[in-house]
Amino acid sequence: MAFFRREPSPVARFEGALRDRLAARQKLAGRLRTAEAELGEKRAAAERLAVAGAANARLDRAEASMRAVESHAKTLAAALAECDEQVAAAERALADAIAQRDRNLVADEIEAMAAAIERAAPGFEAGAATLIESVTKRSTTMPEATRFSTTVDAMRREVLSAVELVCWELRSAAVHARAGNANVACDAPSESEQPPLAEIERQLIYTLHPLLWREGGEVTRVPAFALVGLPKALLPTALRHQHVDHLNARRVQTLMHLHGSEGLVGDPQYDELQPVDLDALIAAEKPDAQVDVA
Repeated sequence: MAFFRREPSPVARFEGALRDRLAARQKLAGRLRTAEAELGEKRAAAERLAVAGAANARLDRAEASMRAVESHAKTLAAALAECDEQVAAAERALADAIAQRDRNLVADEIEAMAAAIERAAPGFEAGAATLIESVTKRSTTMPEATRFSTTVDAMRREVLSAVELVCWELRSAAVHARAGNANVACDAPSESEQPPLAEIERQLIYTLHPLLWREGGEVTRVPAFALVGLPKALLPTALRHQHVDHLNARRVQTLMHLHGSEGLVGDPQYDELQPVDLDALIAAEKPDAQVDVA
């Protein structure tokens, strides 16, 4: 009964090639040591004959034998140098294969995360739909229940939109990680990914222009075309002036595919734009309030 042989992985192939090169180098090094020892003996013998005044024929034979061994030693030395280059190339190839294997493992984990999110999304949508129907399918209406249903429906749309976005970003990150042209942070979140301050209620929103506002005496700046947690106190003004939009908006989906969600930092076209001061906008809408917007 025939069995299919499993194809060795690239790492296994390069490990085998490196072992073969190292074994060949060890044999060449042993042969070179033997040839160099023999060459030393031939030289010593020729020297003894010359000192003893041996006949020319004997000296000619001794010199010929010494030159033959010397030529053989030089050939072995050149072969050993070439073998050293092959060993170095095999070591580099093995290191590249190991790095690619590690990148593939990271990319597989990211893709598995995206797939798990997509599998969980229908369950969330079904649960949200059940909550909404528990209110909308009743003959009796209550303002509290209606507001609850509206809030759940808005949250459902926003979460489903965020699922589509995060899965697209995860798969893009997996492609970059597999190609080796991106750094994937697996342990600690970056500064931009730190959770927002707990005491400030925020709304995940997409920026259309560079923005700034103040929190606890510090100025927060965000670029255009970025996902940010905007304080809800600033949200109505930012929406009213078309500086931000919700994640489920059609234009936001297009902009995310064009520019991503990290903002166009370093693009001269957008870096030259002055950020919109949301605090100043709110102060302008309330001329009677004494607000320091300096």
